[in-house]
Amino acid sequence: MKYNFICTDIDGTLLNKDRELSPCTIQELKRIKDTAPIILISSRMPKAMRHLQKELGIEHLPLIAYNGGLILDGNNVLESTDISVNIISEVVSNCKNTSIHLSLYHNDEWFVPEMDYWANREANNTKVTPTVRALQETLIDWKNSNKGAHKIMCMGEESEISALYSALETKFPNDLSLYRSKPTYIEIANKKISKETAIYKLLQECYPNQKIEHVIAFGDNYNDIEMLKAVGMGVAVKNAKNEVLAIANDITESNIDDGVALSIQKYFE
Repeated sequence: MKYNFICTDIDGTLLNKDRELSPCTIQELKRIKDTAPIILISSRMPKAMRHLQKELGIEHLPLIAYNGGLILDGNNVLESTDISVNIISEVVSNCKNTSIHLSLYHNDEWFVPEMDYWANREANNTKVTPTVRALQETLIDWKNSNKGAHKIMCMGEESEISALYSALETKFPNDLSLYRSKPTYIEIANKKISKETAIYKLLQECYPNQKIEHVIAFGDNYNDIEMLKAVGMGVAVKNAKNEVLAIANDITESNIDDGVALSIQKYFE
C-alpha cells in the first residue's frame, strides 16, 4: 500500500524530550511535504501548533486542534465543536474548594485565573502565554457572545484530579469527553469530537479524493487510538501507552529517538 497523507500527534509523538522538533524530524518531513500533506492533529490550541507548522514549512496546510474540536484551513473554520457555558459553569463548581487549576480555551484564546505553577508549566510547554482573567468574567463574556470552550484543562494533585474525573464522568456521561493525558491533568472536550471524526471531516472538506486507507497516522496516547485504528497505517511510537501499542499496525522508535522520522524514511523512501 502506498501512503500519501500524514496525520501526526504532537506531544509524546512528534516532539523530543525538550518538546521541540529534532533536526532529523524537520529534515524528513520537509523532504516529503510537497508530495504528502502533513496534518498536525493535537489537543493543543492552534497558536501552540503554528510555530511547528512554520518550522516544517507547512503553514499553508490545515490543522486539527483540541483533539478535533476545531478544524482550521488557514483562517477558515471548517468545524467548531465546543462545550456550552452552562456545562462549563458546572465544571467550575466541581472545582470549588479544591486546589485544581482550571484553564479555558476557545480557538486562540486561553484564559487562566492566575499564573500559578500549572499555568506557567503549560505556557512553557506550549510556548503560548495565557490571558489572566477571572473565570466568571470569561463565562459572562462567552455567554454574551454565544461562545463555548473548545477545551477545559484541569490540572492539580493526582488525588483531586481522580475525584474530579469520577464526578464529571458520572454527571456528564453523554456531554463530555474526559481524557487524562497525565495523572495530574484532565483535558475536557465535547463528547461528539475525536481525532478520527476530525480526519474524516478534513478529508471531506479539503481532500475529497483522498482515501482514508492511504493515510498514515502517528500517536502515543489514549486519544490517538480511534485515529490509529481508522487510517490505513496507524503507527505508535515505542513510548506509547500499552493500549495504543496493542492496536497499532506498526511500532516505531520512541519520540526521543526520532520515531516519526524513522517511520517516514521507511514508508516514504
